[in-house]
Amino acid sequence: MNTRNIGIILLSILFSTYSINAQDVVKPISTAKPVKKTSVMAGPPTIVYKVAKKYLDKVPITLNEEKTCIVSYPDPKDINEDQMPTPLKKGYYLDNRGIGPNTVFLSLTYKEYASLKSAPDADQFSKLIMGKNPIKSMYDCGNRFKFKNLIEELNTIIDNKFVNCKKLK
Repeated sequence: MNTRNIGIILLSILFSTYSINAQDVVKPISTAKPVKKTSVMAGPPTIVYKVAKKYLDKVPITLNEEKTCIVSYPDPKDINEDQMPTPLKKGYYLDNRGIGPNTVFLSLTYKEYASLKSAPDADQFSKLIMGKNPIKSMYDCGNRFKFKNLIEELNTIIDNKFVNCKKLK
């Protein structure tokens, strides 16, 4: 008998001696409580902010934290006047475009920007920026889909001094 045959015989003996049945398999015991399934819908943040009125119809772009270079800007084809901010109480506005604490505004209106064939280059953008700190205050009031009557509820939040909102600026 060669060693290969001996090995096959030994393996056969091992498997026949130590066969495992399904009932012999150890099953883990779960000690965790059942997870309550909730429906969470992802959605845009509800950004409320205050700026001087001269910025309201102007196109926003985003600068880096140091405000030394542009990190985000829209394509002219992606801009329309429906994205202009919605007026709220006490000089606040609801963002409909996607702004943040490092947002600045161009001297171009939504209509003017949308009519461009392509976005300006970096040099042109720098000449179009109206100011490096246009946002006076900004709050994130949570997922936009959580509101049933958005404008009315945001005006109540403003009256209550942005309780349960995160101050961004």
